[in-house]
Amino acid sequence: MTTEPSADASPSASPSASADRAAGALRRPAPWTPLAACCLGTFLLLLYTTVATVALPSIGADLHAGFGARQWIIDVYTLALAGLLLGAGALGDALGPGRLYPAGLAVFGLATLACGLAVSPPWLIAARAVQGTAGAAMFASILPLIGSSYTGRAKATAFAVWGAVAGAASAVGTVGGGVLAEYAGWRWTFLGALPLCVLALAMAVRFLPPAGPAKGRPRPGRAAGAADRPGITTITIAVTASTYAVIAAGESGWTGPGAVAGWLTAAAAMTAFVLVERAAPRPVLPPAVFATPGFAGVLLVAFGYYFAAFGALPGLAAWLQADGGLGALATSLALVIQLLTFIAVSGLVGDRLHALQPRWTLGAGTALVGIGALTGITLNAGSSWPALLPFLILSGIGAGIVSPVLPAVAMASVPARHAGTAGAAANAARQFGLTLGVAVCGTLTRTAHVPGVRAALVLCGVLAALAGTLAPLLLRHGAGATVRSAGRDG
Repeated sequence: MTTEPSADASPSASPSASADRAAGALRRPAPWTPLAACCLGTFLLLLYTTVATVALPSIGADLHAGFGARQWIIDVYTLALAGLLLGAGALGDALGPGRLYPAGLAVFGLATLACGLAVSPPWLIAARAVQGTAGAAMFASILPLIGSSYTGRAKATAFAVWGAVAGAASAVGTVGGGVLAEYAGWRWTFLGALPLCVLALAMAVRFLPPAGPAKGRPRPGRAAGAADRPGITTITIAVTASTYAVIAAGESGWTGPGAVAGWLTAAAAMTAFVLVERAAPRPVLPPAVFATPGFAGVLLVAFGYYFAAFGALPGLAAWLQADGGLGALATSLALVIQLLTFIAVSGLVGDRLHALQPRWTLGAGTALVGIGALTGITLNAGSSWPALLPFLILSGIGAGIVSPVLPAVAMASVPARHAGTAGAAANAARQFGLTLGVAVCGTLTRTAHVPGVRAALVLCGVLAALAGTLAPLLLRHGAGATVRSAGRDG
């Protein structure tokens, strides 16, 4: 929230009025405090997409969790993020993100406490689901809050900083999960974050805009009554069922009854989603927005690069610990190379990328992730962690190129009244890519041996390469001018 000089100062103003203005200026937050409040929430919610990755063997052993339960401990969090982000985005558009964000933070903190106190796999899975639901409310609010707090070059800088923090969260989650699992116990991967949850909530209340809906948004009472519950329900069922199908396939095969039932349910739910969105007076994702080629390209990139860059990490962690003989900490330090590369690229060039044509930025970055993943074809029985370096470095560079640009392109590719929903949809596509990536790659790497790891990386590479090739075709019609204009005008 930038501050502007007062326009009504004049020689005739009374001393008391001048004093009031001076006191008000002192009470205003510094220009970057809204960004700091948003970044801390981002750090927390993205921390928990990776913090359990390396700690999962310890969690499974302590809670006696089988393969399916271990998959759900990882996946249910990102599943909630992916399935509920669209609904949370529409709710944020209606109620105002300043109202939704602190509410999400409060629930997130309570759910994190419940995770740390879990005594069984169902308890931990349920707590992670609530944590992910609250994270969806936070995530859907963050991009509109940043977008409304800054203009021009400051907005580009803010999004670049936000992207770097997002990468840092994943890096800290990967390393922190390994360190805490090895030296303090997996429960501290949750309990240790509680002070940050309290601080994030205090900063949100103090520094972010008022909670009411923005100008032009419906009043809260009207929004609550007009919420697209059928749309939210059907898209959540579709995402959940498809993820369940992949996890069930890992347990009983791709033609097993659980997998088949999951795919049929997902197909039926997605069909129902399309139909209800066409008929809904206030659809969670307006069909006209979804049908925009540029926005479709954004969703394709979001899904593809996140699936390919990060979906295989749990399987790689299991392989390094089982076949590679590494401990949890050493595994974390090996995998964090990718995320440190991501942070470096995003931080160094992120704000400059907004001046380039997004179709080439997003396309090239996603393709680079794919090239990195395809290097996994060289893995063999004698391979160890250095063989992963090409994948970790190239995918980190590619993700560092895409992440700072993606939110601004998503919000600029649709009318302003749908900006919050568009940002939420792009993040939902990312999280669904991660969720499905973890499920698919986890199924392929279930035995934690080289053939499965190689197959998972090749699949990731092919998917990202295709997304990186198709995205420029979808984004070519006016997307570059649109996002540059949005960056200047705010």
